[in-house]
Amino acid sequence: MRTKQKDFNLKDKIALVTGATGHLGQEMAIGLASAGAHVMVNSRSKEKAKKTVLLIKKLGLSAETACFDVTKNKAVDAFFSKYKDKLNVLVNNAYSGSGYGTIKTSSTEQFRKSYEVSLVASHNLIRSSLASLRKAVLKDGDASVINISSIYGMVSPELSLYSSIKKPSTPFYGAAKAALIQYTKYAAVEFGKEKIRVNAISPGPFPSYEVQKKDPSLIKRLNKKIPLGRTGKESELRGPVIFLASNASSYVNGANLVVDGGWTAW
Repeated sequence: MRTKQKDFNLKDKIALVTGATGHLGQEMAIGLASAGAHVMVNSRSKEKAKKTVLLIKKLGLSAETACFDVTKNKAVDAFFSKYKDKLNVLVNNAYSGSGYGTIKTSSTEQFRKSYEVSLVASHNLIRSSLASLRKAVLKDGDASVINISSIYGMVSPELSLYSSIKKPSTPFYGAAKAALIQYTKYAAVEFGKEKIRVNAISPGPFPSYEVQKKDPSLIKRLNKKIPLGRTGKESELRGPVIFLASNASSYVNGANLVVDGGWTAW
């Protein structure tokens, strides 16, 4: 009989988290490592990746750096041409942003950059990692891809919440994240027969410490919008990621797990 502990156990599993040095990516990497996975910490910055790996190791957990630019096809292909091991979990989290703006002020280039880092990069990573994902299926029975989208890929931002256009309410961000949700469904259908599950997570508001400190009035407005009455804590993304990465979600495929305190339930 399967136990709860076994369901969520990622011991002997290998995970790659892109954008793993940001305030959300780092928490997801820590979460996977705390469940027993060996985590490959991806970042364009070797220094930032090393700091995150050191943090994980100080917790008595397992991690290593995996430094390459997810937006560069050759860099992605080069990494996986050298990486010959299994890959149980791929978390497509990287998003560097491409400036600020509204529909009236956004440029074509901003839309292109947003799609490149969110949708196109996720596509290239899945395609390049297929051999390693398939090895995980052969060794452990399945593999899991988790694409990090956003509630703004589901609903439009309430622009009145933001006092300036220089806030995370850009049209190109939501459009790219909506495309990623659709891509997740397509990939789930294509690879489900191979026991490679593909799901998405759509976080709601998880403002960084810097944002909370610099704009407390924004946080108050956001809190009023959320049925739980507060914004999310970074650590609250650990559970959803562990769930989708583990056997606890063995029959979950093509889903979009919304983690937003009830924002989209209004």
